[in-house]
Amino acid sequence: MGNYIEYNDTIAFHPGYYIKELVDESGLTQEDFAKRLDTTPKNLSLLIRGEQSLSMDIAMKLSRMLGTTVNYWLNLQNAYDVLIAEFKSQKELEAERKIFEYFDYRFFRENFGLPDLPRKKDEQIKALREFFSVATLTVFTKRDMAVSFRSSTKDLPEASIVKANAMVQIATNKALKVDAPKFNKKKFETAVQYALTLTTQHKEFYPLIKKAFMDAGVIWVILPNISGSKINGATKKIGENIMLMVNDRRLNADSFWFTLFHEIGHIINGDYGISFEKETGEQEVSADKFAEDCLIPPEEYERFISDKKFGLQDIRKFANEIERDPGIVLGRLQNDGFVGFDDWTMKPLRHKYMVKMSI
Repeated sequence: MGNYIEYNDTIAFHPGYYIKELVDESGLTQEDFAKRLDTTPKNLSLLIRGEQSLSMDIAMKLSRMLGTTVNYWLNLQNAYDVLIAEFKSQKELEAERKIFEYFDYRFFRENFGLPDLPRKKDEQIKALREFFSVATLTVFTKRDMAVSFRSSTKDLPEASIVKANAMVQIATNKALKVDAPKFNKKKFETAVQYALTLTTQHKEFYPLIKKAFMDAGVIWVILPNISGSKINGATKKIGENIMLMVNDRRLNADSFWFTLFHEIGHIINGDYGISFEKETGEQEVSADKFAEDCLIPPEEYERFISDKKFGLQDIRKFANEIERDPGIVLGRLQNDGFVGFDDWTMKPLRHKYMVKMSI
């Protein structure tokens, strides 16, 4: 780094800069000066080059040798450290501004009550830092920042990595505020079976399932999606609890329940991380299979499709037999190619949930 640094027309001088001046003015070699200072030539050389901070010991020896105060030398080091920190902070802010461009500040203002700061980008960055509880927005570029990204996501663009990490950070911060008992897998499995009985309860299911999961140590968080995150959900261990997050990208009955049970599958399998759209890999296949089999019992589904009757009333009748929302059955039939996605006659079976965020 050298014994001084220049940044934006400001210069920060390391104490070694002043010590070099003293050595030069003394007419001594660095080796002789080091001997008089009762230190090694190497130690003095590192100090002069600014590669080593001034220690209390050397500050004391300089004060005795030169008749100055100890604080004089310590204040030089402190002033240098403060300026260096400011330089680094300015460089960090420049990097943050690039990351900030991935976000729409209005999203955070409208959904989470952040202050209205029109055209004040640096203040918006500061507000986001405090909201996320991070030292810098650049941490969101790290693939292992919030939870481990699965290997099948290696080609994700930086913008998606940043937005996905941001969503998990929001969910984590919310989960940290919840006082829940230690995770109990058996209780959670029981709560999962209970959740399956509530798929037709469009207005009542959320608080009931949320409480049942929490009693088992799983904290369920639903968030508004950050556009471009490409994330469906995430799971993360938080102390003795587990955070389960889904967003509102897929709030049609079929996709909502499938996404939820996909994430439940990851928890049951002890596999935590972020689930992205169109993600592949053994862990995703396993979670998909878990969701499919929970939402529609395999043997019942095979019996139903063998009849090859997929009309509106047929779907309703089957859904009633297995005690599931008809939209779940419709979604499975569409995914398997038995019913077209553009079949308008199925509109009565579609149901979309609405999630209201509490700030």
